[in-house]
Amino acid sequence: MAAACLIDATRSAACRDTQAATHLKLISILIIFFTSIIGISFPVLLARYFRGKPVYDKATLIIKCFAAGVILSTSLVHVLPDAFGALSDCHVASKHPWKDFPFAGLVTLIGVLLALLVDLTASAHVEQHGHGHGDGDGDGEYTVVGTQEEMVGKKVSDMSVKVEIMGEVDLVKVKQRLVSQVLEIGIIFHSVIIGVTMGMSQNKCTIRPLVAALAFHQIFEGMGLGGCIAQAGFTFGTVAYMCFMFAVTTPMGIVLGMIIFSITGYDDSNPNALIMEGLLGSLSSGVLVYMGLVDLIAVDFFHNKLMSSAPWLKKASFLALALGSTSMSILALWA
Repeated sequence: MAAACLIDATRSAACRDTQAATHLKLISILIIFFTSIIGISFPVLLARYFRGKPVYDKATLIIKCFAAGVILSTSLVHVLPDAFGALSDCHVASKHPWKDFPFAGLVTLIGVLLALLVDLTASAHVEQHGHGHGDGDGDGEYTVVGTQEEMVGKKVSDMSVKVEIMGEVDLVKVKQRLVSQVLEIGIIFHSVIIGVTMGMSQNKCTIRPLVAALAFHQIFEGMGLGGCIAQAGFTFGTVAYMCFMFAVTTPMGIVLGMIIFSITGYDDSNPNALIMEGLLGSLSSGVLVYMGLVDLIAVDFFHNKLMSSAPWLKKASFLALALGSTSMSILALWA
């Protein structure tokens, strides 16, 4: 373990160049910001283009399945291995209690359970709120046909069906918005970790290939989040705010990492920085795994009436899911 740490320290010393690293980081802030904007805006604009057209529902479903693949790959291929790597680094794994217990797996499990708790609490709140909603709706919207008794019976029956359908639609829409917001929180955690780690690094050999890799990483991750936002039906202001927050988190993380290094002298190989990176990454991974499998893939493939009504759509959605997973997984070769 000590020999491995010594070899790593020798390699990093040969590439350590604070001035060159700072120059690369300033360039990366602009590149990552604009690629993030492009990635998250593309599915949102695509959904707006199809809005009002016959294929709108099918197009947004396929976009969302692509997004689910990207989110799942982000959590399992990018975030979780990085968290395990940070906590198994020789500077951390040689000390107690980090060498005694697999904390990365434990915190990932906590992330899954926290996401489930938020999901259950929000769903229960929406259902309770929905039971009393819609009283009195529908007045004047029915044609009087038949006797007084038949008219009253028909109106009450139609109103109950209408209220039930409206309540179900509202519940689905609120759930989609909740999923988008929780996903953004999980991705923001991940983006901040990436940015801070890069900002603290003084290794130009590590940063140089990361700039291009992170640009593509942000495009696909943005497409994943944007696909969920597009289907949630937010107002324009909320969509713009969520897109902006995604675009600025990694650049802000880079700036924060540079500030931390200038104040503390900690770089990305410092044990405290590695522990924080590992714990936050594990928590983020747990949230993203739950949201990807339960709230995106399971909901669309097993509980979506549109999916079951068209066999070709199920095949197209699965291909979109596989394409999103594959595209994001390939990026793990560089970032």
